[in-house]
Amino acid sequence: MPNFNLPDSVFENAAKAFPTPFFLYDEAGIRQTIRSVKAAFSWAPHFMEYFAVKALPNPEVLRIFVEEGFGLDCASECELMLARRAGAQGKIMFSANDVPSGEFAYANQLGAILNLDDITDIEQILSECGRMPEVISIRFNPGGGFIADNDIIGSPEESKYGWTLAQMREGLKRLKGLGVKKFGIHALLSSNALESAYYPMLAELLMQTAHDLSAESGVEVAFVNLSGGVGIPYLPEEKPVDFSAVGKAVEKAYRKVFGEPTKGNVAICAELGRYMTGPHGWLVTKAIHRKDIYRNYIGVDGCSAQLPRPSIYGAYHHISVVGKRDATHTEVYDVVGSLCENSDKFAVQRQLPKVEMGDILLIHDAGAHCYAMGHNYNGRLRCAEIMLKENGELRMIRRAETPEDYFATLL
Repeated sequence: MPNFNLPDSVFENAAKAFPTPFFLYDEAGIRQTIRSVKAAFSWAPHFMEYFAVKALPNPEVLRIFVEEGFGLDCASECELMLARRAGAQGKIMFSANDVPSGEFAYANQLGAILNLDDITDIEQILSECGRMPEVISIRFNPGGGFIADNDIIGSPEESKYGWTLAQMREGLKRLKGLGVKKFGIHALLSSNALESAYYPMLAELLMQTAHDLSAESGVEVAFVNLSGGVGIPYLPEEKPVDFSAVGKAVEKAYRKVFGEPTKGNVAICAELGRYMTGPHGWLVTKAIHRKDIYRNYIGVDGCSAQLPRPSIYGAYHHISVVGKRDATHTEVYDVVGSLCENSDKFAVQRQLPKVEMGDILLIHDAGAHCYAMGHNYNGRLRCAEIMLKENGELRMIRRAETPEDYFATLL
């Protein structure tokens, strides 16, 4: 169910203080989710969430995770730079693929755990770093389909990520010879999964695989990284994942494979992104145009250059009208932006209250993979990001782009 925890007055005040469109994030909500995840895995030895920087790459957001004792998951040099700026040195997971030259070396300098996506990464790390770290992570691809409740929720064999089991057996023997003392195992086998069984099933697969590989290779298991993939309920009828129950089910899998957690040396890690911040962000935009032809259209001052998920994936984002939460949904609109693309639609044939020009519309669940996926098509500029602090202060944490920014890279 879309997040309605904040009163309309917050968005009204923000729209008075800052020109629309802009993203607004709720610090208190993010911290609450962080603490609930920490509580769900309080049983796990050395539990560490490495927030996926790709979900919401703003230093002010990343610092929240560092302040709460968590780390950051990075996939590029610039994300590593953001992690460094946020103070996450020593608490970084570098989970990149097809890695450009020099990025392994930079990640290693920051004390990041290197999460190898391919067996050939061994040679690149040796070339860039001179030697292998004593602790390494390996990304596993089991192939086939990943099934929960008789439904395929992921298709690993179609994914470009990870090592086969045969490669892991071969690679661990080589890594041991190169001085690796411990290894972690990692996999992402689904995206936006709302099945509570996803993490426990993944956990048991990874734990058993790691246990068996350790016995074969003689390399100790350092951690099991469950990665991300846990979803949020974008649709009104969907229910959120019961993360407390998920934590208990993962604990059961841990006990089955590794025994008593308090006596185990195998840590549990996660790289949740969408689940951590997705429900705690909104795109705040204003109705500026109405067009009535074969359909009725509401044009807003935001567009898919700011939030492209609906135009790329046909993804659903709930929309509400500030001040009209309890009003009857009597109208049917396409809610659109100004790009010269017919896919530039935030909603198609959506039932809403009657929208007047100047009304503020909220596009919900925009706290992950929204600003980060923005672009400059049609010369449209990305908007500002605003943080609602715990004390009620509204603080700009990224200014809107200007035409000068757009032209800055031209020679």
